[in-house]
Amino acid sequence: MAGPPTCSSVRPALPHPSRPGQHSLEKEPSHLAAGPREPAFSTGVCPGVEGPILTMVPAWLLLLCLSVAQVFPEDRYAELNVEVPENYGGNFPLYLIKLPLPPEETEGKIVLSGTPGMVAEGLFAVDPESGFLLVTRALDREEQSEYQLQVTLETEDGRVLWGPQPVLVDVKDENDQVPHFSQFVYKFQLSLGTKSGIPFLFLEALDEDEPGTANSDLRFYILNQAPAQPSPHMFQLEPRLGALALSPDGSTSLGQAAEGPYQLLVQVKDMGDQASGHQATATVDVFIVENTWVPLDPVHVPENLKVPYPHPIAQVHWNGGDVHYHLESQPPGPFDVDTEGKVYVTEELDREAQAEYLLQVRAQNTHCEDYTEPLGLLVVVMDDNDNAPVCSPRDSPVSIPELSPPGTKVTRLLAEDMDAPGSPNAHIVYQLLNPEPEEGADGRAFELDFTSGSVTLGDALLRAGQNILLRVKAIDRGGAEGGLSSTCEVAVTITDINDHAPEFTVSQIEPVSLPEDAEPGTLVATLTATDADLEPAFRLMDFAIEAGDVEGTFGLDWEPDSSQVQLRLLKNLSYEAASSHRLVVVVRSMAELVGPGPGPGATATVTVLVEKQVPPPRLDQSYEASVPVSTPAGSLLLTIQPSEPLSSPLSASLPPPRLLWASGSPCSMTQRAGSASRRSLGRCAQPGPCRVPSLGTCTQCSWRPSTKTSRH
Repeated sequence: MAGPPTCSSVRPALPHPSRPGQHSLEKEPSHLAAGPREPAFSTGVCPGVEGPILTMVPAWLLLLCLSVAQVFPEDRYAELNVEVPENYGGNFPLYLIKLPLPPEETEGKIVLSGTPGMVAEGLFAVDPESGFLLVTRALDREEQSEYQLQVTLETEDGRVLWGPQPVLVDVKDENDQVPHFSQFVYKFQLSLGTKSGIPFLFLEALDEDEPGTANSDLRFYILNQAPAQPSPHMFQLEPRLGALALSPDGSTSLGQAAEGPYQLLVQVKDMGDQASGHQATATVDVFIVENTWVPLDPVHVPENLKVPYPHPIAQVHWNGGDVHYHLESQPPGPFDVDTEGKVYVTEELDREAQAEYLLQVRAQNTHCEDYTEPLGLLVVVMDDNDNAPVCSPRDSPVSIPELSPPGTKVTRLLAEDMDAPGSPNAHIVYQLLNPEPEEGADGRAFELDFTSGSVTLGDALLRAGQNILLRVKAIDRGGAEGGLSSTCEVAVTITDINDHAPEFTVSQIEPVSLPEDAEPGTLVATLTATDADLEPAFRLMDFAIEAGDVEGTFGLDWEPDSSQVQLRLLKNLSYEAASSHRLVVVVRSMAELVGPGPGPGATATVTVLVEKQVPPPRLDQSYEASVPVSTPAGSLLLTIQPSEPLSSPLSASLPPPRLLWASGSPCSMTQRAGSASRRSLGRCAQPGPCRVPSLGTCTQCSWRPSTKTSRH
């Protein structure tokens, strides 16, 4: 069994089968003339139920279908589409499409509504017997291109039994409109110098047929040119756009003097490139005018100009018609051009930010195409003295050695001025602010060349270790009134040189006596030297014995960074070889000395006297003396003459009641009588100190001194 009815496309009008002389867009009255959408109801079909419904339908089921349709009217009825050709020339009414009305048993009236006024005028209607939507007279697409209708089945009290069913009626266009130009006569001024192929006039025409169809697809043509000289094809017309331009022949044929005018007969035709179609004509009068698009001289604009902005600076003019000016700046800058060709600067300029701008002004048609080559305009920003000189920063002080001669270069100040180079605004001179000459000084410490900024040493003496701050004023405009200035500062340090030789604090050392048996390493003397230089490296000293020590008996000992040196004995002394030594010690700077050499203070003289060491007397035999018991203490006992010529005579005397014994090892005793030291009168046999009471017996060895002198 067949399924639900389907929608048909546009069909030619056919006689209605039930009414002779009537026409319909349906092939068969039993099918829908709509798109491929499923209707909510069709004859013998209940929505939502597949397949046909039996002829004997229960009443409750029919009521259920009607209630569902009323609850969901918008969702259940798909829009029906039908297309009607405009200006239909057949019989009316014209049946358009069969509506999917419910079964005839459903009582109610058909209500048609939609586009305001159309139903009221009786333009559309529904045949209640066949259920067809019909139109009663011809439609005009240019008057209205479509109609929105809807059909419902309602009770007398307005309750909707079925529907609403939307229907869209499209009016199909036919080529019933003749295109026409926007003007009957076009007049245009064409400037000499216009490039070929660049449209100077765009023809406009209108066709009121449906846009996007062949009926409104327009083409433009040149039918005639008068005069035909110097070339019959001076102009070209783009068929689709209606863009009128000079042809290559026309561009080369136009002379430098004005010619013309030229009159063109132009045509517009619809139906695209087809031979058929409607057409219309118009006249174009082209007047040839002189070329006013001439090069521009450079424009000078002061920076920081205080005027209202935008401020005009130049004027361009394209003599042809329908021109639009466009300006470009390289680099980008605050410039603009108006519709009259006036070029403006829109804000203050800063020469230090940008000294020059190259502008390009273009004369263009409405499609932004250049009629001719752009004009170049050079804008030069004039300098204003708005920048003070700026001194170059210095990371470290300038070092100058002391004792440098006058004229020695110290530094050169390099102040920069951002104003125009070579102009008075950038002409800088210099003025020394300090240091000022000291009172009573013969000259200045520094000299300044006011034009170059070169600083040199003056006549004043500078001392090592001085830190001087030079302050120099840099003034533009050559120091003239109104010039801007800034202060430059340069730190100068006077560095030390090794111009002082070290000197001893004492150049003559008092004689030093050393015993002949002094041991090597004995300290003889300590000498101290000083150096007036400041640099530690220049204060390092070297010492040497320059004279008086041929045998190398003496040596010097000092630390590398010390200013003191020790004179020491290196070898044994000999009184017989030399009873005295006169040593000359010299001090030198370890760094190379600058200037005068060492003075007298660089040497020191040390005199060393050698003391003769006298050996003790040698006793070759024993001596005895008898002393009465009553002899008083201190009495002379005997005198011994030594055999060595250098030895002194020995004497013995009676000691006082108490003997002073010196301990020794082995045990020995020495008796001191008065101020003379005497050898002991005896020796005990025990090692270690003797413990002998006055004239008593040694408690260790039981030795008892006797009054007899003996040598042991």
